[in-house]
Amino acid sequence: MRPTLQTVADAVGVSRSTVSNAYSRPDQLSADLRDRILTAAAGLGYAGPDPTARSLRRRRAGAIGVLFTAKLSYAFTDPYAVQFLRGLASSAEQGRTGLLLLPLSMDDEEAAVAPVNDAVVDGFCVYCLPDWHPALAALEARGLPVVAGQKRPGSQASFVGIDEAAATRAAGEHLVALGHRRLAVVGEYFTVAQSTGPVTIKSPGDVAYYTDRERLRGYQEALAEGGVPWSSVATVNVARNGRAEGAAAAAYLLDRAPRPTAIAALSDILALGVLDAVRARGLRPGHDVSVVGFDDIPDATTEGLTTVHQPAAERGRRSGLLLLDPPTDPADRSVVLPTTLVVRATSGPAPS
Repeated sequence: MRPTLQTVADAVGVSRSTVSNAYSRPDQLSADLRDRILTAAAGLGYAGPDPTARSLRRRRAGAIGVLFTAKLSYAFTDPYAVQFLRGLASSAEQGRTGLLLLPLSMDDEEAAVAPVNDAVVDGFCVYCLPDWHPALAALEARGLPVVAGQKRPGSQASFVGIDEAAATRAAGEHLVALGHRRLAVVGEYFTVAQSTGPVTIKSPGDVAYYTDRERLRGYQEALAEGGVPWSSVATVNVARNGRAEGAAAAAYLLDRAPRPTAIAALSDILALGVLDAVRARGLRPGHDVSVVGFDDIPDATTEGLTTVHQPAAERGRRSGLLLLDPPTDPADRSVVLPTTLVVRATSGPAPS
């Protein structure tokens, strides 16, 4: 039979709690006694207390579940995700807690919900989930603490994020002030379908994803104030947040007549792809076509990309702190961090 804590206790002639202390609280035992217990355990083939059972007894799993709708490699390759996770990890380390990365399917409902239902965690950090994703209902059913970067009606989740609309409103006002009247916007979750191509968005309110909806609303407000009707703005959806997808989306816009004089991408990764497409056609960013991104990842500086800076690492750090040590006052469970428009070489006056 498989050896247990009691098997080791009987072999050494001590109590179960003493054997348990040899693994979890070694400072409570003399070095000699602990060595005798570990030696006996090794001889019996006992590997130590079951971590799942131990977490149930303590009512603490020692891990935060991080949810995002992408492959696991995305967490290590997307510059914004890397910064966010670095900030989250710093809080987790401080709280002696680990991170469990949970990529969720967008195609299979059962596979989309299973990671949430099966995760042995103390709470969840929602990195990126569109409003229609079935995992959101599973989160509510688990009843564990949740911190999200998106606001949803009726949700009890804490919030750590930015004023998305105010951020893009500043970018839109910048483009309008430069004389741009033919604009386009590129983003990932404009529709439920994961495909790259033009889409018709009669109003930002029709977009069922909080982040994109708010960023579009900011642009709409800035353009309306400048006398540019929303109906004149071209919008292109991408299948995923990737540089190649940004270039493919820009192709729809740049190969039409008249082409837009400015393209706003809702992430820097997409904006870098737009720049690739602009240059591939012999056009000059900031002269023939202005390009604006969002996030201010390191490559944005290298490329001279005009973008909205948001504190990615701080956003992750504050998310972890709020999850591990939630304030008693619900009013303190919403944190709005500042953003800044960073003007660089890729935006300039509209060509005459």
